[in-house]
Amino acid sequence: MLKLTFSIVLAFAFSVSAKPAERIIALAPHIVENLYAIGAGERIVGTVAYADYPEAAKQLPQIGDYQGISVEKILALKPDLIIAWKNASHVPMLEKLESFGVDVIYSEAKYLDKLPDELLRFGKITGLGSQAQQQADLFTKRLDELKAQYEQSASLAVFYQLWPSPLMTVGGKSWLQQVFNVCNVKNVFADATTDYPQISIENVLLKSPQVIVIPEEKSEQDRESIKWQQWPSVPAVKHKQYISVDADLLHRYSYRMLEGISDLCGKLNVSRAHYKTMKVEHDNVE
Repeated sequence: MLKLTFSIVLAFAFSVSAKPAERIIALAPHIVENLYAIGAGERIVGTVAYADYPEAAKQLPQIGDYQGISVEKILALKPDLIIAWKNASHVPMLEKLESFGVDVIYSEAKYLDKLPDELLRFGKITGLGSQAQQQADLFTKRLDELKAQYEQSASLAVFYQLWPSPLMTVGGKSWLQQVFNVCNVKNVFADATTDYPQISIENVLLKSPQVIVIPEEKSEQDRESIKWQQWPSVPAVKHKQYISVDADLLHRYSYRMLEGISDLCGKLNVSRAHYKTMKVEHDNVE
């Protein structure tokens, strides 16, 4: 869960020198991915736990994790720029680094179609504007194609099992709601008052989802699985409509998220076909 809240981020407030950044500390996995995407991966001199894509990122020095970062390790790497998510645990340390004269910019994810802006901004601060523009254009083109591909599709009632214990899902103002909109499906908890509400099995039963989406995360901790087969009254259970997706692709605000969205939408389309077939068979019986 921490990985999700740490990974999904964008939007900046910063002022850096005109000189392109050459030694960058990237304090989120998606930041690392986006820097590599525009050809700035070799500029990264330090990062955090779970920054594992592309393969070369696994060799980068780690200076912290979701809970905290080491000011001493960062200063030893002599960065000229830190790109970070302004979460509560990091703020005091980042402010300390700024007091030492290190430029810090902040990233906070909000809108799917604004990711190209992040790529372009990274291109500006690294002097790799043309590469960034190319990647931004490709992202926009592919996103528009996905929206057009599914905009006329029949909707489905979907439950996204964000976390099994405690059971959590995503609300209508969450980052993932925008993904559901691309796939043209109904999030059964879109009316939740929080972005990532904790719910009960009973809540899910009342919503009667047609599909249950279960993200697979790399984690050092074991997670309990929910035996949904115990509740055959739920359409998704009755028709065995469970979808497994790669959390790293869907939960990180990186250019790779389009792979995750395409995979999710494609699998949901298979579920659409299943229900369409069931309806036709039912109509023929009548």
